[in-house]
Amino acid sequence: MSDPTVRRRQLGAELRRMREAADMKLADAAGRTGLDTSKLSRIEAARIGVKPQDLDRVLDLYGVEDAAKRTALHNLARDGSKRGWWQTYRDAISPAYADLISLEADARNMRSYEASLIPGLLQTASYARATIDAINMTSTQERVNALVEVRIQRQAVLTRPEPLHFWAIIHEAVLRPHFVSPHVMRDQLQRLLDLSELPHVSIQVLPLDATAHPGMAGSFTVIGFPETSDLDVVLLENLTSALYVEDPTEVSIFGSAFERLRAAALPLDKSADLIEHLKDSIK
Repeated sequence: MSDPTVRRRQLGAELRRMREAADMKLADAAGRTGLDTSKLSRIEAARIGVKPQDLDRVLDLYGVEDAAKRTALHNLARDGSKRGWWQTYRDAISPAYADLISLEADARNMRSYEASLIPGLLQTASYARATIDAINMTSTQERVNALVEVRIQRQAVLTRPEPLHFWAIIHEAVLRPHFVSPHVMRDQLQRLLDLSELPHVSIQVLPLDATAHPGMAGSFTVIGFPETSDLDVVLLENLTSALYVEDPTEVSIFGSAFERLRAAALPLDKSADLIEHLKDSIK
């Protein structure tokens, strides 16, 4: 059995919350919808998906009449088992990474704070290769090549007909050529300047002399969806894995942290000026 996706976990958790709010036992809800108790249990536990007609029966039982809410939950059910172009790279990417790409494909907006690297959606191929070479210490060259291809293909969300709105806050230290060659860093900084001209891409720099801020706890990305903020998730990454924060209360904390970081960072125009200055200073 494959690992449950973020969207399937969200759907299961929401169905469980609605059942509990209706003060129903699992067996009662199953009996009144005509579903097998074990099946409903597995749906709530995100072990299996749910068919549209079965989901409608459950939502009818719980009294969900709001059309937008029903659409959002049906979208979760659909996305839970969705396959996309990234399946071609299933031997090279982890389930968590596949989840990220799937989430990006459906997201309305992303807000990212980066303390150590340029965000993946903004990287040049050369910068991506340098970072992947450094981080994936045991990868073969073939897998590194595949991961670079995946990272570049992910960036299509910024140029699709209804593009992802991306707001990045990048620590100033990331913009200095500390581990890549000068020409790679120069091209990368120009890439940031070019992308910042897009109306749906905003890039701020958190200066070295910024006062204490929540980003000191590490990088994070808030992924937002068009249906409702209750379905937003936060991505936290480390060397060997990725963690998705899905609880709405916890997600809201990261949203507030991002707003504090946005206030502490340089304004958009001054951020662009600093990036231009750093690019021109590279010899």
